[in-house]
Amino acid sequence: MVYTISGIRFPVLPSLHKSTLRCDRRTSSSHSFFLNKNSSFSRTSLYAKFSRDSETKSSTIAESDKVLIPEDQDNSVSLTDQLENPDITSEDAQNLEGLTMKDENKYNLDEAASSYREVGDEKGSVISSSLVDVNTDTETKKTSIHSDEKVKVDKPKIIPPPGTGQKIYEIDPLLQAHRQHLDFRYAQYKRIREEIDKYEGGLDAFSRGYEKLGFTRSATGITYREWAPGAKSAALVGDFNNWNPNADVMTKDAFGVWEIFLPNNADGSPPIPHGSRVKIHMDTPSGIKDSIPAWIKFSVQAPGEIPYNGIYYDPPEEEKYVFKHPQPKRPRSIRIYESHIGMSSPEPKINTYANFRDDVLPRIKKLGYNAVQIMAIQEHSYYASFGYHVTNFFAPSSRFGTPEDLKSLIDRAHELGLLVLMDIVHSHASNNTLDGLNMFDGTDGHYFHPGTRGYHWMWDSRLFNYGSWEVLRYLLSNARWWLDEYKFDGFRFDGVTSMMYTHHGLQVSFTGNYSEYFGLATDVEAVVYMMLVNDLIHGLFPEAVSIGEDVSGMPTFCLPTQDGGIGFNYRLHMAVADKWIELLKKQDEDWRMGDIVHTLTNRRWLEKCVVYAESHDQALVGDKTLAFWLMDKDMYDFMALDRPSTPLIDRGIALHKMIRLITMGLGGEGYLNFMGNEFGHPEWIDFPRGEQHLPNGKIVPGNNNSYDKCRRRFDLGDADYLRYHGMQEFDRAMQHLEERYGFMTSEHQYISRKNEGDRVIIFERDNLVFVFNFHWTNSYSDYKVGCLKPGKYKIVLDSDDTLFGGFNRLNHTAEYFTSEGWYDDRPRSFLVYAPCRTAVVYALVDKVESEPIELSVGVEPDPIELSLEVESEPIQQSVEVEP
Repeated sequence: MVYTISGIRFPVLPSLHKSTLRCDRRTSSSHSFFLNKNSSFSRTSLYAKFSRDSETKSSTIAESDKVLIPEDQDNSVSLTDQLENPDITSEDAQNLEGLTMKDENKYNLDEAASSYREVGDEKGSVISSSLVDVNTDTETKKTSIHSDEKVKVDKPKIIPPPGTGQKIYEIDPLLQAHRQHLDFRYAQYKRIREEIDKYEGGLDAFSRGYEKLGFTRSATGITYREWAPGAKSAALVGDFNNWNPNADVMTKDAFGVWEIFLPNNADGSPPIPHGSRVKIHMDTPSGIKDSIPAWIKFSVQAPGEIPYNGIYYDPPEEEKYVFKHPQPKRPRSIRIYESHIGMSSPEPKINTYANFRDDVLPRIKKLGYNAVQIMAIQEHSYYASFGYHVTNFFAPSSRFGTPEDLKSLIDRAHELGLLVLMDIVHSHASNNTLDGLNMFDGTDGHYFHPGTRGYHWMWDSRLFNYGSWEVLRYLLSNARWWLDEYKFDGFRFDGVTSMMYTHHGLQVSFTGNYSEYFGLATDVEAVVYMMLVNDLIHGLFPEAVSIGEDVSGMPTFCLPTQDGGIGFNYRLHMAVADKWIELLKKQDEDWRMGDIVHTLTNRRWLEKCVVYAESHDQALVGDKTLAFWLMDKDMYDFMALDRPSTPLIDRGIALHKMIRLITMGLGGEGYLNFMGNEFGHPEWIDFPRGEQHLPNGKIVPGNNNSYDKCRRRFDLGDADYLRYHGMQEFDRAMQHLEERYGFMTSEHQYISRKNEGDRVIIFERDNLVFVFNFHWTNSYSDYKVGCLKPGKYKIVLDSDDTLFGGFNRLNHTAEYFTSEGWYDDRPRSFLVYAPCRTAVVYALVDKVESEPIELSVGVEPDPIELSLEVESEPIQQSVEVEP
């Protein structure tokens, strides 16, 4: 679907090139509508590990009087060499200042960086002179910045320097056995931080690459710069110059940065009108090509065309959205409503930012969530990729509206007190060659690793070279851009497992053995990048949230970087959802209470997790929602309250509520739900797809480009005459219970019962006692429940309430008084009625004084039981095959 957006110009011009469009990353086979496979090239690799990239490995403009290191000089030490060579110890690694991977065309960063100088503005701030202070020849005003122009920057914000990185060994003494690897990792992180501080003026300045590269506007005109060291020639083309490749030829500096300055028109108007289509025309080793600028801020698909068009986006001041509301503070416990803008309408269509703002955000607030996580924001040319095959990293998807519409959406969420998290993709990029970064300058190793290391065979996408200085600049600036320009409150980083390991987590079973995390399979450069981006996020935006999607359970993942950790606030606890799917394939008699509890609590001490029963992943093509797993085709005929139910419906609704509550109660310090699943959205998610012709000749049937399964039937949950409504009301009550009691982040957690015979699980969180009876027929009268605190308890949540589609078997006015005496290793207890397939939460409402209790050894050695079993048993987690 193509939107007609005000201000965007689409003259009728023939498409000169065809873009390679890739299939959904979740399929293992490669496919393109236009089979435009790129052949390999003889050009030597153009990337450097933690060194500045260019034709001689740097994209930053250097002073003309500096001497470059000859290409045949190599003073680097390989990361692999350090890990494999026992003579290079962790202490040696601390001193490997200029360590890079070996390559015949690389030079040492320290020596190369000597060609950079620092300049300070009158406020005393320091920035790199790269791409800022460039002299102008008056005869060629279009190719450089005027010499009398001075670039002003704000005083840099202070990002705390690296610490010692040693506290991780106090938190987890088992890490001592892998100290050589971890100390080496931290040494690389510290070295890069120091070099960024020294040569770029710090992470603050380094992460503002969008102020130097791409299109930048000044009082006198527009400057366009692009790092494309492999290109032989380049010109800026677009509507503004009738796509004439000879009109605005760019010049290339010694480090591979192409540049052109376009002065304002005689009447003072900008040389490129807002909304104009623009591309960079290059002669590359793989031929002539027109590419969308890598730093483009908006990209749109023209009517009747398949490739996207880069748009020069610079609306007049009166059209720019101005934020009105402050960003909310980070909540202690985060409850995330995962969303996709395009499929957020009940109608079979692509929804808009504006409709989501007006229709969905109030719903999220009413349900009780305090954060919304939005997927598919970065522009992606293939809709069915779910937003994971990104083509334009700085551009919000034009399918849903304009950048100003997105800003309005975020501002409205802030008005409602909701955090807005972005599902950011830095783990890989689209394989497209014309509207994406792949082969941007005609070489295989530009933004990505060359050869097989730079290609993800499962996702049919390209893998970033996190050891490249300019890739670091690009990705760090990208994270900064969304936080600064759009006021996002943080990120969920997609596909982090793929980033951290050279095997990408494919066909690997993580058992919890530490050697699986710290060895030659670990991509240290990618881990260092994540440490840097977390430093950036938490240093410049202290209230921002960073969540990493990691299925492996990497130790130190959610510990601060100054302590030696990777720095995320939360890890997405992905094993839980897989466990529920596994159990739903079994009979009730085969469910094991201990297995459920172990999966929910098997996480690392002091490392927070966001848990979920199902996200978007569980409902993609080839799978189905939990509700559909539970009730299947009966959902089509027996969800109306004026019709008799069936045993399958009764079981499904009961277990759907129990699964969600026990997941939230035990699984983590944060909770996530994909939109619609709160009321048991039926069926599955299927994006509109045409017939796919695979390279091997096979044909994958499409769905006739149907939007029927690519929408959310909110009307089902809102209809009080349908059983969906009760499930939605239970989810709402669950969120508000957590808001009131904050049980997810309570330091008091104790599991007193996981009885396989009764099929009962009982645990305490703060002043709440949770009682789950998973038995399919047995209800228990006068069931004794152990507890810690004495007093009177009352029911505060009951899954069997008629409001939630239950059978109303409990008296909500009843009061439960504790009795002294040990039971289930608890000093007190009270009696309850526990109906079959119910979850009931009791709250201490009237605490009474009692004699101090001396807990015997083994009764409650630590209030967080989960911390004790992480290392005692192997982690049984399925391996995710997509980010």
